[in-house]
Amino acid sequence: MQKLCVRFLVVCFPVLFCLVKFNRRPSAGNMWWCSIVGDKMATSDSATLSKTVKQQYMELPQGGKVQAMYIWIDGTGEGLRCKTRTLDSEPKSIEDLPEWNFDGSSTNQAEGSNSDMYLLPSAMFRDPFRKDPNKLVLCEVLKYNRKPAETNLRITCSKIMAMVEDQHPWFGMEQEYTILGTDGHPFGWPSNGFPGPQGPYYCGVGADKAYGRDIVEAHYRACLYAGVEICGTNAEVMPAQWEFQVGPCEGISMGDHLWVARFILHRVCEDFGVVASFDPKPITGNWNGAGCHTNFSTKEMREDVVDSVAKLGKRHRYHIRAYDPKGGLDNARRLTGHHETSNIHEFSAGVANRGASIRIPRNVGQEKKGYFEDRRPSANCDPYGVTEALIRTCLLSEEGDEPADY
Repeated sequence: MQKLCVRFLVVCFPVLFCLVKFNRRPSAGNMWWCSIVGDKMATSDSATLSKTVKQQYMELPQGGKVQAMYIWIDGTGEGLRCKTRTLDSEPKSIEDLPEWNFDGSSTNQAEGSNSDMYLLPSAMFRDPFRKDPNKLVLCEVLKYNRKPAETNLRITCSKIMAMVEDQHPWFGMEQEYTILGTDGHPFGWPSNGFPGPQGPYYCGVGADKAYGRDIVEAHYRACLYAGVEICGTNAEVMPAQWEFQVGPCEGISMGDHLWVARFILHRVCEDFGVVASFDPKPITGNWNGAGCHTNFSTKEMREDVVDSVAKLGKRHRYHIRAYDPKGGLDNARRLTGHHETSNIHEFSAGVANRGASIRIPRNVGQEKKGYFEDRRPSANCDPYGVTEALIRTCLLSEEGDEPADY
């Protein structure tokens, strides 16, 4: 009993001393005490399976066949599903890929009595997990009557992009995400405490500042292999939060590349036994949320960016509804006017202002032409919906709270 009491004091005294004497959470310099009492990060059992054993099978010849992994957006508008089929030869274009189907009643997209949904191949990438000649195939989803599923925003976005292709719209999206354990706890955070306050983590270097860099590096290289137009990455303000950037992409390809980059991230995290979260505000309190800042430029805007910003100011509510899968409810937790965000109820724009709805880069503000950054989209936004909304407002000059029907 005496030994037990001694052990208790050794473990708990530093914790109690810090809380009583300093009346604050641990800083980066004293966060060691949290990990003393913390449990091991929760990871999936699949991550413990031997990758060496798996590799001996992955190196077997395929006999001239090709594995094509079909990927689609499920009924939530933010979740991804996938399944694989065998092809007799390597497809060279989308036209070489057959349509397929799936059980929509298991993805919140159909009733069990009429559950078959169609998968329509729309974009093809190299498979970084099975490697060449195998493919990743991003698909649109059609219902039994060949009409688009409710979460198939690509089909309308594609039509809108075709209307303005002579304007050459360019997009670059900054995808923020948070790495979590399988129990929903942020990766690297003490189980019974908090890391030090925000400040040293943004673009940080070091084991006490960068949580999960192996995942980031693996995802980056996998995207490059696949042919995704990933153009950068960095650690974000909140520990265990990261960002990757995709672009510049023209037209419909922006949505295609970002969705496949998200899929690859989920698969990489699966291998590491952790979870990638695109929740706009995964941790409440004095921690940054996660967005998907969207940089936008067109042939017309490169001559006069100010006019486009004025149009956006007149249509704020429409864009807020288009910028997260729940019509603005998710973003309401993030766009509070704090933590480098604007207020969800007010439109604002400013040069080099990260607390505005629209940030105009300093050089653009000086030259009065170029591009702007829309900071309102949430991390879990549908890039097809975001890019379509920008085209409708900035190039098609739509007004009001509802999209026009063409």
